[in-house]
Amino acid sequence: MMNKKTTLFFATVFIVLLSSFGAHKFYVSIYQIDFVPEKKRVEITARIFMDDLNAALEQEFKIKTTLGEKSETIQDVAVLKKYLAKHIRVSIDGKEKQVVFLSKEIDNNVVIVYLKITDIKKINSFKIQNNALLDLYSDQQNIIQTNFYNNKNNYIFTGDYYVENITISRN
Repeated sequence: MMNKKTTLFFATVFIVLLSSFGAHKFYVSIYQIDFVPEKKRVEITARIFMDDLNAALEQEFKIKTTLGEKSETIQDVAVLKKYLAKHIRVSIDGKEKQVVFLSKEIDNNVVIVYLKITDIKKINSFKIQNNALLDLYSDQQNIIQTNFYNNKNNYIFTGDYYVENITISRN
């Protein structure tokens, strides 16, 4: 467990440090998933390098996108929504749920995306599938940080490991 936390810590530090530079040599995205019982929803915040995201959209849809740039279009955001809907899938208690795109913002060269799943009263099991960007770079990692009922866990998704079934325990 210490090894996962150490890896997560260093990955987070690297993203913060490198987010101020134009290019980076490692491929990591971070996804924070929180269940907010008082709002009856799951909130997902994704942090993805802008150039990687544009490259993934171009590869998948065969069009050039300029997310996060001055030339960004409504079409670019629509393509982003379509991409995320395909590559981030969630099931709660055995039922697939719609992941709703709320908004996005840019922080240096990182796209921060806000998603939600509504009308969730309780969670016993949570299945996350996230293969975003995993087909773009062989060493891409999607770090998944979860917080359900104050139980925090971390998962690292890679090209051959991108689905996690989580049994939720309440303390």
